[in-house]
Amino acid sequence: MDVLRWLFDAQLRVGDGFILWREVLGNVFGLLSALGGMRRKVWAWPVGIVGNAILLTVFLGAVFDTPNPVNLLGQAGRQVMFIAVSVYGWVQWRRSRGASEEAVSPRWATARERVFLVVALVFGTALLTPIFRALGSYEPVWADAWIFMGSLLATLGMAKGWVEFWLLWVAVDIVGVPLLFSAGYYASGLMYVFYGAFTLAGFFVWWRVNTRQRRRATIETGFPDLRLSVGEDEK
Repeated sequence: MDVLRWLFDAQLRVGDGFILWREVLGNVFGLLSALGGMRRKVWAWPVGIVGNAILLTVFLGAVFDTPNPVNLLGQAGRQVMFIAVSVYGWVQWRRSRGASEEAVSPRWATARERVFLVVALVFGTALLTPIFRALGSYEPVWADAWIFMGSLLATLGMAKGWVEFWLLWVAVDIVGVPLLFSAGYYASGLMYVFYGAFTLAGFFVWWRVNTRQRRRATIETGFPDLRLSVGEDEK
């Protein structure tokens, strides 16, 4: 038990501050999951779940009596949400993979789906902000709520195969970096900087994959595959 406790509290000293090694480890798992998602591999989901479980203990600092006593309820809550949605995504990708190594065919969200994403992000943030504030989350609470909602919608978009889900992650990172640094979660803040560039690259990768698929469908059938058309409303 003493060894486990030591591993739980292991720190990397940085000047007068510190970084928990499990915060670093949780973010490494998250990065591996994002890499797997870019390559459309099913293993991205279980790897991400492991990272979420580790980070849950990090962001509930006061609950787990860690050296950083700051609770980021939006960050902690999104780890629970990640686990739940990742199970859904894991099942969806396994079902759709078939004989192909890639588990999903990237497509642009329909106009209706894009409206849903924007409305859900704005109103979800507005709804969660007073709830998180009442529960004692770190200020500015709206940023914590934005990160939670953006992460929820981005994970759902990844499960659905929407190309736009990468842009949602960029929006999360833009708000998340200053929030995490101000709360003392430096490892996560630095990882968010890297994630921002990585997710932007992922967007262009999926965009190119979608373009190639539509061109292939046009060549093979003489007509574009309507399921992959940009902005085409689903029937």
